[in-house]
Amino acid sequence: MSHHRPETPFDNIESSHEYVSLLAAAVEEAIAEVQSDIALANADGASRRVEALQLVHFNLTRLNSNMGSSRRILNDLRTLRRLLLDERGLAAAWRANGAD
Repeated sequence: MSHHRPETPFDNIESSHEYVSLLAAAVEEAIAEVQSDIALANADGASRRVEALQLVHFNLTRLNSNMGSSRRILNDLRTLRRLLLDERGLAAAWRANGAD
């Protein structure tokens, strides 16, 4: 009995890279919104709200940095996989030509 797994954003490196890129864009949008919220809270004199929003901003900035690192790692993995597949294809072609 075979089990068919549903397709997920992590089925391959390309789709994982795309998913992380989309997530990074959402994080960047959230950062912009929080910056706007901080300005409004400052204008209202809501110091506790400003502090909480600054903590949110700090964590979103850290997350954004991690998303950038993840995209670079996934990109490196894509490149390495392509190199390995090309190398394997060249080796197979070489063996096939040598067998003639």
